[in-house]
Amino acid sequence: MAGCCLRFNCERFLVDGSGERYNGRALHQTKKMELRQEHSAGIVIFREGDQKRQYLILHYPGGHFDFPKGHIEQGETEKEAALRELEEETGITHIELIDGYHEMIQYQFRHNAYQIEKDVIFFLGQTPQSEIIISHEHQDSMWLPYKEAHKKLTFDSAKQLLQKAENHLNQKT
Repeated sequence: MAGCCLRFNCERFLVDGSGERYNGRALHQTKKMELRQEHSAGIVIFREGDQKRQYLILHYPGGHFDFPKGHIEQGETEKEAALRELEEETGITHIELIDGYHEMIQYQFRHNAYQIEKDVIFFLGQTPQSEIIISHEHQDSMWLPYKEAHKKLTFDSAKQLLQKAENHLNQKT
């Protein structure tokens, strides 16, 4: 499967010779953190309506805006996990996955005493559904045209996924 890997760090630190790190706010002593790997899957979902393509963006409790995604459970394929997460987070059950779009992003973040390295596989899907039933995991959802969706997305990796999705769809037409 063809695809590109995007990589970014949620927190960037400068390390000085003392073993302390500066994150733009405060100096603190670094601790040896246990490393964990996580694997997730998601879908860049769109609908066509009134001759205009719109993408679904979710507002997460942390304040960021992103696409539906979640952990791959044991025994699930990437596609199965992405479709399950889409239904759980949005109520969308009618979807057609678009061939040729399989993108991976990777990032790191801290959670409690752990340094998490996460990869997320994204698919591209079209739905006729417009009504969204958001889960307790989100604050809001919105269907937005490409330019507005691109502005609304928080992370550069999500913006790049959206751009690749738009380019992929425009090449098919």
